[in-house]
Amino acid sequence: MTQLDAKAETIGTRPQRIDCRNRDRVADILIPFAHVAYQALITTDAAGRITFWNHGAEKMFGYDSTEVEGQLIELIVPERFRTAHREGMARVAAGAPSQMTGRPIEVIAVRRDGTEFPAEMSLSIWVGPLGLGIGAQLQDISERRAREERLHHLATHDDLTGLLNRNSFRLRIEGQLEKTGVATVLVVDLDDFKGVNDGLGHAVGDTLLQALALRLSASIASDEALARLGGDEFAILLSETQDPCGVGLRAQVLIDLISRPFSVCGHQLHVSGSVGIAMAPLHARDAEELVVRADLALFRAKHDGGRRYRLFDTGMERQLSATRAFQDELRDAFKGRQFELHFQPQIGLADRRLIGAEALLRWRHPTRGLLYPQSFLSVLETHALAVEVGSWVIDEACRCLASWRRMGIPARRISVNLFAAQLRAGPLVDVINDALTRHELAPEDLELEITETIALRHDSRMLEPLREIHARGVGIAFDDFGTGFASLSTLKDFPLTSLKVDRSFVQDLGTDPHSAAIVKGVVTIGHSLGLNVIAEGIETADQEALLREWSCDAGQGYHYARAIPSNEFVAMFAGDRVAATGHR
Repeated sequence: MTQLDAKAETIGTRPQRIDCRNRDRVADILIPFAHVAYQALITTDAAGRITFWNHGAEKMFGYDSTEVEGQLIELIVPERFRTAHREGMARVAAGAPSQMTGRPIEVIAVRRDGTEFPAEMSLSIWVGPLGLGIGAQLQDISERRAREERLHHLATHDDLTGLLNRNSFRLRIEGQLEKTGVATVLVVDLDDFKGVNDGLGHAVGDTLLQALALRLSASIASDEALARLGGDEFAILLSETQDPCGVGLRAQVLIDLISRPFSVCGHQLHVSGSVGIAMAPLHARDAEELVVRADLALFRAKHDGGRRYRLFDTGMERQLSATRAFQDELRDAFKGRQFELHFQPQIGLADRRLIGAEALLRWRHPTRGLLYPQSFLSVLETHALAVEVGSWVIDEACRCLASWRRMGIPARRISVNLFAAQLRAGPLVDVINDALTRHELAPEDLELEITETIALRHDSRMLEPLREIHARGVGIAFDDFGTGFASLSTLKDFPLTSLKVDRSFVQDLGTDPHSAAIVKGVVTIGHSLGLNVIAEGIETADQEALLREWSCDAGQGYHYARAIPSNEFVAMFAGDRVAATGHR
């Protein structure tokens, strides 16, 4: 018996009458085709008894066709769904329309060994010479569902610790606020995590974060939420409304928990933590505001010496308001083209010729005059505007270099400082490619400078664009090298072309033998790795002479020129030899 006498046009929401002329011929064609299909093809009669079972069904469910023909189809339906299944079959047999035909639907099926799996099913119903027939086409979607679940987990959880990520944590807060109107957030941060990364390396640091995540997870209730917001910062959403005193006691428990030693990679680590607390609706109206205020309270706790907790207060609110106003001002500055670049020359120490310049950001404020980076950079770096401003800096620096060359200025390259946000979220590779193409420059004409802050917080996602850019020929310099313990350990990870010796060592060359030893060591290390070494902060001829003696490749500082606007740079370096005449 076969229900494959049906033709394709008979599929619908109600049983259809079939013209069964040439029925045997059609069956001879379709039955072999049905058997070789990788999907399960099954037909039943009106009573739900199996009338056809192809090889795909045999593989999927573990039953041979000879075992199941004449058996009720409910043998592949999980026990808990069988009552509903029988009621549905009865309605169809009575002529009622089925809501399951005409579109693929997801169902749960059960194999011979009792295991259940998700399947996508397309159902057909028809009326043939043998009466009502029902056909199902099923595809096992276990792999698809597992893949979707993995992708969902990656999108909603932190990949290092497996905890909720920042966005998922925000959604949990929003859900609780919608449901109860109240929420309490504790933001937890290690006081000295940088020291672990610097002294023991990122692998130990990552393992410490994983151990901390496990310890914090064990301390929270099942209906509370724990997330990693980034770096060594974690957050807890409490499940119940508590008074400030109760929350303070909970925060102190967390601080005591963190202070217990961690055994990590053969090291016994003693670290401390601080906690910031914010409560809604007392301190915030929404989830984002709540986390920001908890962060501000955490900042205050760390500012007060760490190993303590702080509850958000109105003084922090004023600070937040001032920060927001400043952020708005920065946005207006970018829209109003108040940012500009100044350029400090970089000089080859062997022949004292101009080799390039470092582009430095300035803000020409309409009422406060020319502002230097120390007055606005810390806010800009954490602003959503950082990527846009960083892209503008790259393009403007490339434009200026191309313009100088047309005027005969022999600058070989332009150096640009990167924001961390450009590596985390910005389309850095595309921005650089577009700028170089637009201004007809080669990749080696551009050098990007990364700071120790970026280096200490790097991960594979941040390194990938740098490696791609480096492979194209764009230079990458490690700025302020020598100021942090992590500098040496990061050299092997980053695709570098240059090291920049920090000005604090250069300024003490004539008076501090330790600074001299460090500078000579950096030059030796850099050259052994095939890197150029540039000294920052050269202010005297004696400093220049020592650096030249130690084979330092290049230098910059007030001995040659301050950072100056592009037109002044052109006027100063119309020739290619520098006469060092002191401060300019």
